[in-house]
Amino acid sequence: MPNMYEKEVLDVYRSVGALLEGHFILSSGLHSKIYLQSALIFSRTEIAKEVCKKLANLIKKRIDISEIDIIVSLAMGGIILGYEISRQLVLPNIFLERVNNVFDIRR
Repeated sequence: MPNMYEKEVLDVYRSVGALLEGHFILSSGLHSKIYLQSALIFSRTEIAKEVCKKLANLIKKRIDISEIDIIVSLAMGGIILGYEISRQLVLPNIFLERVNNVFDIRR
């Protein structure tokens, strides 16, 4: 069962039509019953800011952030999320890119 923060984030995704339900084959090859179309969220900066604030609060609640050195996200879809989470947690960030089906730090 989702906690309060998770429910709030999912509600935001639902409200803008960014939570899709069905059968999806992810880029990893895994299957999922839901798909979060984050591009719809991140195209609206105020909504993205609030979603990331909720996620940052969830991270702070579950993890001692003094133990985190850097936020790592995946290109392409995770770059904005990683940036905004790192901004709100006041931590540096980097992103990984897929090269020959393996994620790597390239830049």
